[in-house]
Amino acid sequence: MLKQTLLATSIIATLSACTSTPELTEQQRVNAIAENLDIHYQVVTNHGANDGLACQALGAEWASCNQVIMTLENQGQAVEGHDWVIYFHSIRLILDIDSDLFTVSRVTGDLHKLTPTEKFTGFEAGEKIELPLIGEFWQLFETDFMPGAFVTAPNSEPKQIVALDTEDVASFVSGLEGDNLKRTPDDNNIFATAATRFEKNADVVQQDVRTAVIPTPLHSEATGGELSITQGLAIKEGVFSTDHLAAIEARADVIGVDIDGTVPVNVTLKPGAFSDDTARSGAYRLDVTSEAVEVIAFDSVGAFYAVQSLFGLIDSTNPTVVPTVSIKDAPRFDYRGVMVDVARNFHSKDAILATLDQMAAYKLNKLHLHLTDDEGWRLEIPGLPELTEVGAKRCFDLEEQHCLLPQLGSGATTDNFGSGYFSREDYIEILNYARARHIEVIPEIDMPAHARAAVMSMEARYDKYMAEGDQAAAEAYRLLDPQDTSNVTTVQFYDRHSFINPCLDSSVRFVDKVISEVAAMHQEAGVPLNTWHFGGDEAKNIKLGAGLQDINAEDPVAWKGNIDLSKQDKPFARSPQCQTLIAEGTVKDAGYLPSYFAEQVSGIVAEKGIPAFQAWQDGLKYSEGADAFATADTRVNFWDVLYWGGTSSAYEWSANGYDVIVSNPDYVYMDMPYEIDPKERGYYWATRATDTRKMFGFAPENLPQNAETSLDRDGNGFTGKGEVESAPFYGLSAQLWSETVRTDEQYEYMVFPRVLAAAERAWHRAEWENDYQVGVEYSQESELVNKAALHDDWTRFANVMGQRELAKLEKSGIDYRLPVPGARIENGQLEMNVQFPGVALQYSLDGKQWLDYNSAERPKVEGNVSVRSISASGERHSRVIDVK
Repeated sequence: MLKQTLLATSIIATLSACTSTPELTEQQRVNAIAENLDIHYQVVTNHGANDGLACQALGAEWASCNQVIMTLENQGQAVEGHDWVIYFHSIRLILDIDSDLFTVSRVTGDLHKLTPTEKFTGFEAGEKIELPLIGEFWQLFETDFMPGAFVTAPNSEPKQIVALDTEDVASFVSGLEGDNLKRTPDDNNIFATAATRFEKNADVVQQDVRTAVIPTPLHSEATGGELSITQGLAIKEGVFSTDHLAAIEARADVIGVDIDGTVPVNVTLKPGAFSDDTARSGAYRLDVTSEAVEVIAFDSVGAFYAVQSLFGLIDSTNPTVVPTVSIKDAPRFDYRGVMVDVARNFHSKDAILATLDQMAAYKLNKLHLHLTDDEGWRLEIPGLPELTEVGAKRCFDLEEQHCLLPQLGSGATTDNFGSGYFSREDYIEILNYARARHIEVIPEIDMPAHARAAVMSMEARYDKYMAEGDQAAAEAYRLLDPQDTSNVTTVQFYDRHSFINPCLDSSVRFVDKVISEVAAMHQEAGVPLNTWHFGGDEAKNIKLGAGLQDINAEDPVAWKGNIDLSKQDKPFARSPQCQTLIAEGTVKDAGYLPSYFAEQVSGIVAEKGIPAFQAWQDGLKYSEGADAFATADTRVNFWDVLYWGGTSSAYEWSANGYDVIVSNPDYVYMDMPYEIDPKERGYYWATRATDTRKMFGFAPENLPQNAETSLDRDGNGFTGKGEVESAPFYGLSAQLWSETVRTDEQYEYMVFPRVLAAAERAWHRAEWENDYQVGVEYSQESELVNKAALHDDWTRFANVMGQRELAKLEKSGIDYRLPVPGARIENGQLEMNVQFPGVALQYSLDGKQWLDYNSAERPKVEGNVSVRSISASGERHSRVIDVK
């Protein structure tokens, strides 16, 4: 058995020696604990079952658990009594605590409660208590540990615990080193160090990329000259609307170019000039000569993109010339998207507008806003004020009449990004801003699962109207069946209150109301609502079936924790309203209800003249193909993990008539860490890391191909084989989920710069991407991919990033991630490199004075050396690491 570290005997002895202090009021006691209690987490093991912990007996999913020591240290005056509670956030379900002084229980979601027992009589000044906790699964990155703990007591105001009221997660987490970096003892991943980064970067050398553009054009030819633009470009309104020209001017300001200058930019719309393979919206021809710029565009979108390519050729650090080129270009996919989750944690309107600027610059055309989830409702809906009065706020209210309970590190108060929403005016402004950049905004109101914010808001509304004696108003938009006793646990540990009941007339009425109000906002903005996103994902009980386990496990159900499965229900299984639908034969069983609801909602969408219905594909899995839906187009964001069967299942959806938008979590989820380094941010259930290079190397149309060029989450190979004939895919989308992303700065760090690689793959099909073929199998052993071409393509892209595009991100005010450099010391000489050639490097011998690194010099060093990369302005730098 793993040795326990609880010092119970000495603690009790210390407690008995507490000196007499003036009695504090309840509020004073809460304040003292909040101000003076230090909380620290030390990871002891991530391999609990291997180290003797009773993971399966404790009910741990996949029979897997970890142990963490939670240390409480009173750094202030003595505090007597135990009539208080600490609430803290843990994304891992805590299964056990080895202590007779405290108990731990889960409230809802990730919110846990640490309660003193009768044996705990108070904190002595300077006292330290160690509490061994056993949690489900593993904790491999610092951001698995959430800030935002708070303390409360009866008749007192809750207070944030100062030690955890910080985004510096490293200040209260330790132990993530050695074997604790491995998910399992057999984890074969290569962990990020100065040396492994150096080796990974070593094959990329600096080259001349003055005539290269991101995203890569269909055809580009350098003609060997230059066009001087010191007198500015003359870009007139002409084919551009006033709004489009304003967007162009805003980008020109970032680049450092005057568009009211003298160098002619002649733009003509001539769709007939394009051959069949390029005759589509967004296509253009761009010719830069030594005297002028000539643009022929298929439509106004193509004209806009031609100007973005022109700006892409300009070095913003010296915007005086443009290389002469001839470009013929057209987009690869109709749908080139970015999804932003503003529900788990809110992100400001300014951050969204800044993202739209960058999307336009790199020819991305769909902004998918994930506006609602369990943790928040983020859009004002006239007539349903409770959605934002309650559902857009998180604070400490156990009755949840004024706000939702805290989640994901948001703590007891509303003064953080756990709370917030877009007003009607905000949303209309976003729509107009997007339209000026040829970007469609796709609103997602997630249902029937991931809907706790909506359900609890409507419960607060119900209680309000019932108190006023108006039962009809109370029940008009109620979203749960009060007689439903289904025992359900969602992926994020919520119960049945996480689901909109699909069998209620009031649920349909609610959906109709919300769609109508959102459509009215689009109408007021003059921007048609062309796509409605239903959500639909994860409408299941995680305790049933294989849960989150690897479907390739020999017997996944047998590996579950010891729980009584007979007491577990599918969502809505015990709802009398839903049982009636099942008895009538409307649906086969409760498992079919989410897809049934999707079909019902598509009917409402179609009635309102919205042509496209979109959802996460698992929400539609029991429908009989795209023809089951009322809209002209039915689209799915395909998010199966490739190494868990996704290399074949994507093609089944396309074969069944759906427009498939490739959205794979192991390649284009931007909430996954950049590197396998515990200091990087993000969840990692699908992959341990996705950096810009991995995203660039993704083959979105030939999914089996990725088995030859990448590994699974444990660093092992997998196979992918073409098995289903299907229609071409409709698009590609990169996703940013926000569970660990609590600020706008963190949001931009996670999205930029890797979203530029997603833009590359959405716009341009590379030569190294093979055609998808049924019967062709890829693996680490196959040699079907032209890896030399992939390497050369990446080298070009990485150089453009390092030499031009990162500087533009900085000038745009984007808090992007600068790459951590690679480094090694050989024979006393420091060698450094970086993922994006052209990014400057620095080193320090004392951690204070920074010296510029020159690769030709290889400076002599001794002892530990600190290294970092720096931005073009010198005002920003990467995370600092040490080289030994």
